[in-house]
Amino acid sequence: MKTLIYYFTGTGNSLAVAKKLCSRLGDCELAPIASAVKNPGPIAPDADRVGIVSPLYFVGLPSIVADFAGRLDLSRVAYAFSVITMGGTGGKATLRQLDKILKDKPGGRGLDAGFSVRMPGNYILMYESQGEEYIEKTLNDADHRIAEIADMVSAGAREPPSWSPFASLIHAVMYPRFIRGVHEADRKFSVDDRCTACGTCAEVCPVGNIRIEDDRPVWLHHCEQCMACIQLCPTDAIQAGKTEGRRRYRNPEIEVGMLKEQGGR
Repeated sequence: MKTLIYYFTGTGNSLAVAKKLCSRLGDCELAPIASAVKNPGPIAPDADRVGIVSPLYFVGLPSIVADFAGRLDLSRVAYAFSVITMGGTGGKATLRQLDKILKDKPGGRGLDAGFSVRMPGNYILMYESQGEEYIEKTLNDADHRIAEIADMVSAGAREPPSWSPFASLIHAVMYPRFIRGVHEADRKFSVDDRCTACGTCAEVCPVGNIRIEDDRPVWLHHCEQCMACIQLCPTDAIQAGKTEGRRRYRNPEIEVGMLKEQGGR
């Protein structure tokens, strides 16, 4: 059975999960959402099974993933599943949001199964990387969870997204405010004199939101708040608010070069 897994990632967590799932499922291909949405019109995957692996932002889908889901045609897919990566909570509410988007269009169909995996958080605007010991334990625990999910997907398990009153309340309170301002939120980013104009920030941005002008990055205000630019700057030259001195994070199994590929540039 052929499987196609779409993914969106900022600092590598969701890509790491997608790669491990693909390896366990066999006959599997990875497809970056950031590249898939560049072509207009419906997105109709040629696969028996389709997965969507995405982080959650403020108890909801990244804007680009929500847009992608609205264009995804699963009418010819035998089995559809999703895995949400998260540093905290809110996986159930995010899966229900995705399920609703997939259903709420002509001929739409929802998820056969939805899962969540706890990963190290990367939202440096609010906190720094949690440290090596925590990251190692979290990633080890995640490996066991990924193995469980792969077994359930292989077996065609029916695990539709369930409702959580608390998560749904938090989603209703936090997510609309986040999504209204997400594209303009890059206005808080700045760069200091440590910048070497290497261009890494522009290359890892999955949506092409950064260009280099006069040897400095310029943000173009269609940001996804994935944190790739600030987390992956090799000299820690990019700041936003109180980020100076905070530890940066990249999934240790994902090289920067892999993250540069998802935008298709």
